[in-house]
Amino acid sequence: MWFLSNISLRWAVAVIVPVLVVLLAGTWLTAKRLTDDLLKKDATEDARAWAEFLAANVPDLEQIAAGEQPSTTSLSFFEATNKTGQVLRYVIYNREGYSQLVSDHSHVATVDHSELDPQAAEAAKIGQPIVDIRPGIFENRPAYFAVAFVPVVINGRTVATVADFVDETAHRNYFYYDTLLAAVALCGLTGLGFSVPAVAWYRRTREKQQADRRIHFLAHHDVLTGLPNRARLIERLQGALAALPSIGGHVALYFMDIDHFKRVNDTYGHDGGDFLLNTIAQRLSATTRIEDMVARFGGDEFVIVQTGVLDKSEAEAFARRIMSILSAPLYFKEVEICSTSTIGVAIAPRDGATADRLLTSADLALYAGKTAGRNCVRFFMSEMDESMRKRVELEKRLRDIVAHEGLVLQYQPVLEMNGRHLVGFEALVRLPAPDGTLIPPEAFLPLAEDLRLIDKIGDWVLREACCTAMSWPEHLSVAVNLSPAQFASGSIEEAVVNALRESGLSPNRLELEITETLLLSNTDVTMAILKKLRQ
Repeated sequence: MWFLSNISLRWAVAVIVPVLVVLLAGTWLTAKRLTDDLLKKDATEDARAWAEFLAANVPDLEQIAAGEQPSTTSLSFFEATNKTGQVLRYVIYNREGYSQLVSDHSHVATVDHSELDPQAAEAAKIGQPIVDIRPGIFENRPAYFAVAFVPVVINGRTVATVADFVDETAHRNYFYYDTLLAAVALCGLTGLGFSVPAVAWYRRTREKQQADRRIHFLAHHDVLTGLPNRARLIERLQGALAALPSIGGHVALYFMDIDHFKRVNDTYGHDGGDFLLNTIAQRLSATTRIEDMVARFGGDEFVIVQTGVLDKSEAEAFARRIMSILSAPLYFKEVEICSTSTIGVAIAPRDGATADRLLTSADLALYAGKTAGRNCVRFFMSEMDESMRKRVELEKRLRDIVAHEGLVLQYQPVLEMNGRHLVGFEALVRLPAPDGTLIPPEAFLPLAEDLRLIDKIGDWVLREACCTAMSWPEHLSVAVNLSPAQFASGSIEEAVVNALRESGLSPNRLELEITETLLLSNTDVTMAILKKLRQ
């Protein structure tokens, strides 16, 4: 009996052990393969949603991919999204696969030396995401992360590729160990073999549904404030305009911009700026009715859609109330922050029968309010279209002239009052108009600052003025006006040194003129730069 039992035991061990080894090995391989598939699917869906969210909130994405500097609104958006922790890092490539902008938790910066990424180029070519799951072999990388190259398609055309670096460590560990545990339990507990995968599948389904709801929420809402974003706003506005003929009345659209919001960030940091934006979002939500919509349009811009408006006077009263509410002081870390706002208002159907046209009208009114000095309410008027058309033409002209160094310098004589003899000239920059006339600086330099072209213009003026002064008698000097924006960029010292070196002009023949405004803001930094220039 013992002999038979021993044989049976050996036979059982000889059969069962290899079966268990094969089963466990198959279980491990199945768990690994399933983990990789789930991670790739999860990363693909997250990356596609993130790219769509980025395209919906960065209006100048195509220009950034073309190598231009991002707008202030886009920079604010990038900095805000960096705080969410959704993406470790993302890179914007052009259609050829060359990097143009890198954004991570520490900074947002354009790329000085663009590099080709074959996967980015391939994703743009095939029009489909390319996802790669990688282990984090570098110090600053998570244990597992996904790199997803997602083409961004606007109006049926691929304009850029966005590479998202997403931390997948938690998902990978969850998928792997949960799947492996379920498989091992299936081997040991046959009676519970069907319940364990069912519970795991149910949990995964619930988490997937929660993730889908989260992605859907992020696709239609602002990350920082939780308000509806631009895409959701347009959907709601289109519905309100479509219902307008049947319900009557008017739809009023209020386009708000926080005045000098950058100063808040510079003074109180981005935490202070975020606190201000969140407080404004709460105040606007508390001011409006349930049937109205408050949305964050991007950066420091907010939009309210109000239905059932009777006339312009009612809309103006509401806009004034909003200004009063937003101007109330708030306290951040026991420090009082006071802010004002500019509001542009458009009323449908008079100022636009479509969402795009109504938004454009309100934006034009907002721009008119900013031009008038901010902290005011402006309603759309038909002549604003012509003003914007001229601005667009001037912007295009300015970009082209600066790119081809086609600006013109005029030199105004500087006379000594006592002896009434010539001591030098002041260099005055002019923009040539298509008809041959010259546009004065006050008409285009503010636009150049908005377009981040002021550094290029300033560098060119310095070089050109110094080279021209070399042809004058040695006792004559040349004066050049400097913009506060050149000091803010931190490149003015290098520009002056390069201009003097290239031209050979003696430094004592160059005069640099600054405005009083520059000395009133950030004095310590400004004085440090001025001392270096004087040396």
